[in-house]
Amino acid sequence: MHRDEGTYDLQDGDAALALQALGWILSDEPRAERLLGLTGLAPDELRASLGEQATLAAILSFLTAHESDLIACSDALQVPPASIAAAAQRLEGQPSEGTTA
Repeated sequence: MHRDEGTYDLQDGDAALALQALGWILSDEPRAERLLGLTGLAPDELRASLGEQATLAAILSFLTAHESDLIACSDALQVPPASIAAAAQRLEGQPSEGTTA
């Protein structure tokens, strides 16, 4: 994954975390349908855009907007919820300093 010229500090694991989270999201059909509905993406569009930072950000933002999903995904992936939130912010291009959850 390429980095823009220092506008934000992406970490190497952010994209991988987003893809792992997507796998977790897609394991539940109602949750998967809610993701598609909120992002406005069709399944083929989602698949085609998985290399795009905006899509990866949308996946993690979907989780941070639903605390119960964030906690459940965090538990399943064995990653602190704050790490998911910080990765979402970095992918969105926002500074992630001092992020707590």
